Amino acid sequence: MNSMHLSADIRQGQTLSPRLQHAVQLLQMSSLDFAAMVRSKMDENPFLEEEEEGATVESADADGSFDARDSDARIEPPGVDDRDLWLADGYAGKSYTEGEAISALDLTACPTTLAMHLRIQLNVLPLSQRDSDLAQSIIESLDDDGYLRTSCSELMESLPLSPAPTPQELNIALRLVQSFDPAGVGARSVGECLKLQCPNIDNAQIREIAESIIVNHLDALAARDVSRLGKLLQQPAAVIETAIEAIRRLNPRPGWQVGCSRVDYIVPDVIVRRGQDQWEVRLNPAVIPRVRINKVYEELFRRNLRKGHSRLVEDLHDARWTLRNVAQRFSTILDVAEAIVRKQSLFLEFGAMAMKPLLLREIASEIGVHESTVSRVTNNKYMATPLGVFELKHFFSRSVVSASGAACSPTAIRELISDIIAGESPQQPLSDGKITSQLASQGLRVARRTVTKYRQLLQIEPVEKRRRHAQ
Repeated sequence: MNSMHLSADIRQGQTLSPRLQHAVQLLQMSSLDFAAMVRSKMDENPFLEEEEEGATVESADADGSFDARDSDARIEPPGVDDRDLWLADGYAGKSYTEGEAISALDLTACPTTLAMHLRIQLNVLPLSQRDSDLAQSIIESLDDDGYLRTSCSELMESLPLSPAPTPQELNIALRLVQSFDPAGVGARSVGECLKLQCPNIDNAQIREIAESIIVNHLDALAARDVSRLGKLLQQPAAVIETAIEAIRRLNPRPGWQVGCSRVDYIVPDVIVRRGQDQWEVRLNPAVIPRVRINKVYEELFRRNLRKGHSRLVEDLHDARWTLRNVAQRFSTILDVAEAIVRKQSLFLEFGAMAMKPLLLREIASEIGVHESTVSRVTNNKYMATPLGVFELKHFFSRSVVSASGAACSPTAIRELISDIIAGESPQQPLSDGKITSQLASQGLRVARRTVTKYRQLLQIEPVEKRRRHAQ
């Protein structure tokens, strides 16, 4: 018969507190996401506020308390009335205009989308309600490029019209939408999109040839096979070239002409510039959140501390932790960036050909942190250099050993492949096998499939297309 018993076991282990786990997650964030998190904290925590221009930056002690020498000058000595302290807040001196306040949303421009642009044109036409609903359904089904990717049968099934629309009705509505601005909108394929824009070609002869190419010889157009098109259309090469150039001026994505397309800009976390004797690395002030503890609220809370204020106590501790985390985060980023610059100074001097192999553990050992910390710091962080803006991970790569035993970075090999292709004869471009042989003659043993992969990363076409373009 099995018996149940209790036993004591002592062992050592590492555990991360919830707050430390959260700090690790914040370290991995991009600076834009981290700034958004800090702004959210300022909205939720009454003790946090945005730091004003020229204000003294607060420093937190190890226990989370703040040195009075670094505090804001608005803190009054004990004995001052709470009302006077409240009026000493920086917000009290601001003046506001009379009348109703204007919100930020009132000053924001309303973005114009492709659907809005087409609906404006639809609403001025004298159409019946049924025809308008059919055209409206097509407009709402267009993607951002301006194409109709939904089949007509699916559209007819989704329309709550009685009687159900016929294919002829839907086709008429589609032709109506295709007549709207921008030209080419509502197309179901690239060929149809380009054909809808052919009326914009001024020359009648070129327009007719261009439309024939688009309708009947789109594959030859994609290959830019001028000789084949000339034989098929019985036109001289000069006329075919003119027609091809007219087609290339057409827009295969008409939807992009309307509306505000989102552009994601890269904001560097650190900036590297050449100093007198060495490279200088500094944090980008634009990505550092300007946050501080509101000393007025903190002093009022200390003077009127009562039982039952546990929520405010937690808010104050959280505010101090947020400031410490901001300082620790950017201090770690700066340490990692400075170590990378020391290791890759030759890259900054001479370019990609001088990139050295570098591992995460080398940086971790130099600055005294764990390798996983360096991995999180280099995630979604960018460095602005005189050679361009690079993600911090760009500077890390495993070494490729040459025939002489020297280590070489894959970045340097890609740059060498780019130089080899740039110097090739246009009439006799080099295949990936020949590039591999040239690298081997220079002491770099690289597999042909690796050369192919690096060429594709460089967005360089294969040898057949390069030879065709040269011809």
